[in-house]
Amino acid sequence: MDGEGRGRERWGIAAAAASSLIGGLSLVAIRRVVGTTDPVLLAFFRYGIGALCLLPLSLRGRERLPPPRAWPEIVLLGGLFFALFPILLNQALVDTTASRGALALSSLPLLTLVIAATAGAERLTGRKLAGILLACAGVALALAGQGFGAQGLSTHGLSTGHWRGDLTMVAAALIGALYNVLARPAIRRHGALGFTALAMAAGAVTLMLLVPFGGPLSARLPQDGLGWGAVGFLGLVGGALTFLLWSAGLARTTPTRVAVTVALNPVSAMLVGAFWLGEPIGPALLGGLGAVTLGILVASR
Repeated sequence: MDGEGRGRERWGIAAAAASSLIGGLSLVAIRRVVGTTDPVLLAFFRYGIGALCLLPLSLRGRERLPPPRAWPEIVLLGGLFFALFPILLNQALVDTTASRGALALSSLPLLTLVIAATAGAERLTGRKLAGILLACAGVALALAGQGFGAQGLSTHGLSTGHWRGDLTMVAAALIGALYNVLARPAIRRHGALGFTALAMAAGAVTLMLLVPFGGPLSARLPQDGLGWGAVGFLGLVGGALTFLLWSAGLARTTPTRVAVTVALNPVSAMLVGAFWLGEPIGPALLGGLGAVTLGILVASR
């Protein structure tokens, strides 16, 4: 690989890492409002706002919307990742904590590697597998230091029904892995901005069609200013910015190298908890962050 190619790889990994760090904040925001705003409506707000931010940029920027002949493929991918994926993710966080959910979501890189290798889109190597396992071990270590014990309880005092949310989050990770592999060729053809804007809009429309089936709308809206603030954050930052960066990563490096950065999700969530809520930053959290970082570097070489 020449210098320009290595530069693209590094840029792609950096974009994916930034996306994953922001994703940890989004998990905290989702957990804040998911109890009063059902999973479908919350996902609609997130990606509807995100699409409204990205569509004008794609219409005026260099990376314009893909041509109409490409729309059926992108609409299907958008429905997969921006409708089914967030429904599963949000529903998981009804039944489990943000930390446990982030740990289950860290299965995404391993699932991505398996699917990419099976489809012939990426070569399975010992280095990539070792990096993924190291990153997952870092997540487990960080969570162990935050009260994630052997009995399956977190510092949030979650009941033993957590397994339902954990399995739902793994199902969401499987959908995300499929998207990573299937969407990469289209993103490279059409550009990150145009592709993401159209795919996110398709997902938002799909979710909008499902919103009326959830019962009275007034009972499902955020109940206070902090809740609406979380919704705004999810749309502007957790929707538009996060997934534009994710697509930029997929356009420049392999699906597995993008997916392995998702291990940063729970670490960033816990760091925010430490600075925002005054939770202690112990050796396990710092060691977990180091292991996650090392795992990403190993898998990226």
